[in-house]
Amino acid sequence: MAHLRTCITKMAVWSRLACLGSVSRGHRTLSIFSSSSPSNWTKVVSDAEKIVGYPTSFMSLRCLLSDELSNVAMHVRKLVGTKHPLLNTARGFVYDSKHNLQMRGLVVLLMSKAAGPSSTTPDALLPDMVSGIYPSQRNLAEITELIHTAFLVHRGIVNLKDWTFSDGPLKEMQFGNKMAILSGDFLLANACTGLAQLNNTKVVELISSAIGDLVQGVYHENSSSTEEGSLSLASWEDQTFLSHGALLAKSCQAAMELARHNTEAQMLAYQYGKHLALGHTLNLDLQPFLKSSSDPTVFSLESAPVVFHRLIVGPERWLHQLQQLQRLIKTEQGVSQAADLCSYHGNKALEAIRLFPPSEARSALENIASAVMKF
Repeated sequence: MAHLRTCITKMAVWSRLACLGSVSRGHRTLSIFSSSSPSNWTKVVSDAEKIVGYPTSFMSLRCLLSDELSNVAMHVRKLVGTKHPLLNTARGFVYDSKHNLQMRGLVVLLMSKAAGPSSTTPDALLPDMVSGIYPSQRNLAEITELIHTAFLVHRGIVNLKDWTFSDGPLKEMQFGNKMAILSGDFLLANACTGLAQLNNTKVVELISSAIGDLVQGVYHENSSSTEEGSLSLASWEDQTFLSHGALLAKSCQAAMELARHNTEAQMLAYQYGKHLALGHTLNLDLQPFLKSSSDPTVFSLESAPVVFHRLIVGPERWLHQLQQLQRLIKTEQGVSQAADLCSYHGNKALEAIRLFPPSEARSALENIASAVMKF
């Protein structure tokens, strides 16, 4: 229970840190975990979902359709016509599933099935598996999705210091912030309740620490945005892991713990989740620089190609190049180095998962890791 109280406390801290975010800051684009080239990605995910038994994009639907959030959804309609990011987040939950795929829960389920039961723990100590996955592992997958969804909702809080008339009426923007805090807290509280019901102290520790990592990642992201040009490659990787990789990595490790697997299997699952998340983030960062369209493209000044480019040209040239940034990054080696790093993380994920026994689930995880390396 002490760990659960810690989890709830971090939830409150998280809400306050999320308020530091701004709609105009140009942070890395947040996604439910979808790819910008949906055809190949969708096929990989669709094949994987058949292995675990159902579409994972609806895993958190019970919570999202609860009476409490239904009331919130009614109030969110007041934000129509404004630029409050909570609207875009809400649309994401009901958007065509071919473009909006919740992947973290799916990866946790596939990892659970790929590892199977522990060879050192008697079957009598664990409940019966369903389709090769323990009920507690399915609950963990849903908890992971709820935490990620709460993260997206909280990240949509607007810093009203940057508010302008074009964003919408100030009163409505303030209301949107309140709705984002309340609905995000509700989702996270449900996740923490489900976490306590797993009755596994180590799993509570792992997921609670992942929530702490998300809080720390938000803090670093906001502090680095106020010090433009100060982000090194090492700090970029650390920050990206905290914000985008820790939850998946530690959820995969927790799935192994629930099946009583040894430390080696837990670390392999952790490494797969870590490198898959980093590779996917790099893939998303690269997309604006790989499109052939001549139309202006929005990208983050903290994305991997920009960080590599800034390190290559140095701080003085960087300041002079901001006006023509996208074209210059394409012509320098920032994009190619970011692509190399994406391939590195994708291959590290493949190395980890290939140490598990051959199975359909392992093949699906290999396909996901391979898809991350395709641009």
